[in-house]
Amino acid sequence: MRTAYQYKLRPNSYQIATIEMWLELLRRQYNYRLGERFSWWSENCCPVNACPLVMPIPQLREIPDYYSQKKDLVNTKDKFPEYKLIQSQVLQDCIKRVKLAFDRWLKTDKKGTRLGKPRFKGKGRYRSFTYPQIKQNCIEGNKIHLPKIGKVKLIQHRPIPEGFIIKTVTISRKADGYYVTLSLEDKSVPALTTIVEPTLKNTLGIDMGLKEFLVTSEGESVPIPQYYRSSQKRLKTLQKRLSRKKKGSKRWLKAVKAVAKQHKKVADKSKDFHFKTANELLSKADIIAHENLNIKGLAKTHLSKSINNAGWGKCLSILTVKAGNAGQKTMAVNPKNTSQDCSNCGEKVPKELNIRTHSCPHCGIVIDRDLFAQHDLGNAAINIKNRAAGHSVLKARGARRDTGATKREAHTIAPA
Repeated sequence: MRTAYQYKLRPNSYQIATIEMWLELLRRQYNYRLGERFSWWSENCCPVNACPLVMPIPQLREIPDYYSQKKDLVNTKDKFPEYKLIQSQVLQDCIKRVKLAFDRWLKTDKKGTRLGKPRFKGKGRYRSFTYPQIKQNCIEGNKIHLPKIGKVKLIQHRPIPEGFIIKTVTISRKADGYYVTLSLEDKSVPALTTIVEPTLKNTLGIDMGLKEFLVTSEGESVPIPQYYRSSQKRLKTLQKRLSRKKKGSKRWLKAVKAVAKQHKKVADKSKDFHFKTANELLSKADIIAHENLNIKGLAKTHLSKSINNAGWGKCLSILTVKAGNAGQKTMAVNPKNTSQDCSNCGEKVPKELNIRTHSCPHCGIVIDRDLFAQHDLGNAAINIKNRAAGHSVLKARGARRDTGATKREAHTIAPA
């Protein structure tokens, strides 16, 4: 089993200067090695149908791969002695990052599309470095021993679980300081494989929206905390102060940090909310069913701010990871007509977005927004649950199934 723990660091002024120097040298090395690969690509790139009689074909030279670039680090240390101050494996990990970024660009994904071209790192854009190996007793009390940096104080807010060993250590710089991320592994804990089949009893359907963050098939709703919108006034003030400063000055850098800290504060609140929501959902069912939404596409509409503020994608990714670690799983179902189809009889009931009450003329059920889940997402959540469990609703007038309709009889309004 593999997991990661992150702690806040409290380095002294000398250690901060060392970390900053390492990050700057690693940034330059990253750009140089990436430039070597781009140079090879441009010099050896020619049309497939090129003829040597019509246009000259450049002579192919050896590609700068991971091993050749790592071997060339010896020459780098001879020409630039300051690179000797960096731990050797940390410097080699920088070459590995270049390899991964370049290979990711050359290869295509499952759909056959290529990812974006890797970019050179501007000043201050290289924010982390990794120790691929470290001693297991590196943490002593409230300090962690980092090779060639020394013992750095850390805030260990939770202990490392027994049986886990430290595989890698990553030092990262964020808006509010420095953090250390420990990658932990325990081989005695096998990877949990989910073999449970979805049924109506062990499955919970959730439907995400903008009025409420989500509504479950049991009629429970989770409101959107609106962390970003509540901090917009503060962000506006800080960004106005930033715009009045001379770019590159000390006051400008101070204003940049203030804006970055405010954004990180909002991001940390949202992350905490998503983790707590995921834990609450996983405590109620073995399988969590949700719609297979194109969130990137929806975020390009006029509702982009509200969708990004809710953070559907981040919550679903956290939910999937935590479900896998707990031996549970999530299921994505087809979102087509989940709000239109009646969860009681299965008939399609078309309605506009401004109509927030599901009223079925076929079976007579009415789900009121004030009495049940506050809007028709409760109906959609039940449909999502049914699709995940493979349960089909009988499309016959008056045909009912056990979806909790009897439980909702008190909230059913008779049609006029």
